Amino acid sequence: MNISFSSRRTGRRIAQFVISLVAGAYAAGALAAPLKIGYSDWPGWVAWQVALDKGFFKDAGVDVTFDWFDYSASLDAFTAGKIDAVLMTNGDALVTGAGGAKSVSILLTDYSNGNDMIIAKPGIKSLKQLKGKKVAVEVGLVEHLLLVDGLKKAGMKESDVTLVNAKTNELPQILASPDIAAIGAWQPVSGQAMKGVPGAKPIYTSAEEPGLIYDVLAVSPSSLAAHKEEWRKVIKVWDRVVSYINDPKTQPDALKIMSARVGLTPAEYLPLLKGTNLLSLAEGKKIFAKGPGFGSLYGSTKVADDFNVANAVYKAPQDIDSYLDGSYLPK
Repeated sequence: MNISFSSRRTGRRIAQFVISLVAGAYAAGALAAPLKIGYSDWPGWVAWQVALDKGFFKDAGVDVTFDWFDYSASLDAFTAGKIDAVLMTNGDALVTGAGGAKSVSILLTDYSNGNDMIIAKPGIKSLKQLKGKKVAVEVGLVEHLLLVDGLKKAGMKESDVTLVNAKTNELPQILASPDIAAIGAWQPVSGQAMKGVPGAKPIYTSAEEPGLIYDVLAVSPSSLAAHKEEWRKVIKVWDRVVSYINDPKTQPDALKIMSARVGLTPAEYLPLLKGTNLLSLAEGKKIFAKGPGFGSLYGSTKVADDFNVANAVYKAPQDIDSYLDGSYLPK
């Protein structure tokens, strides 16, 4: 009996030891899983391709994978929990958060400096000429905000035009429709639209309101809590990316990498890059400072929140402070 009891006790200990090993191995595997980031066709986000192709993440000791999407699809993937983080605008982070997919923006990649455009058909030279006409945008997202900002400056209201809701990647074809007077889109989609409708030109761009559209790396709170140090390493890689792109010696290689990602030539891609103001970590840190207006990420996000509530994108104002955290930036 004593021998039998001892054998069962030893067996239990062995079983517990094996279970501990398996659990430990599983946990190690979970921790070793790469961070998953969704990115799409915007120069400030395509810029990360430089880090991928040049091995910057490996040098930094962080395991990251980037999944390529159409912009709206990247937001859907983040909402569904399929990726840890997504590259999006500060205003759109509020939209996904209000819908239940909260995020924390820990890095500013850039601000739009002309690449976001309201493009009108030939013969229409100003926003005022859009009165009573149809304008296609992806309602509730960033070009809708750009349109409203431009209309306000022109002394108009949103109700002065008829909005047509459409996915951003569909807008080049929609501009060619006979009843559409203008669209709101960003590069390279806006460029495709102008090629498809000869004579179509931008009548209002983000260059006329710097800071209206900031672009951010937005991370799920759970991933941020579990991988703080890994995300700090990702942030540091961004500074290396910006330096590589802006350095005249390495910019040709950077343009080659970025243009290849989206099927353009380096010469075609250069104007798109110029319409995007890439931000170093030091520059981004200044914009992370709290303050009113478009010179602050907080001020700009407050404008976006007011817009979203006013346009019933969501009902209740969001707690902006909970969406922004500049503490991960190097001191």
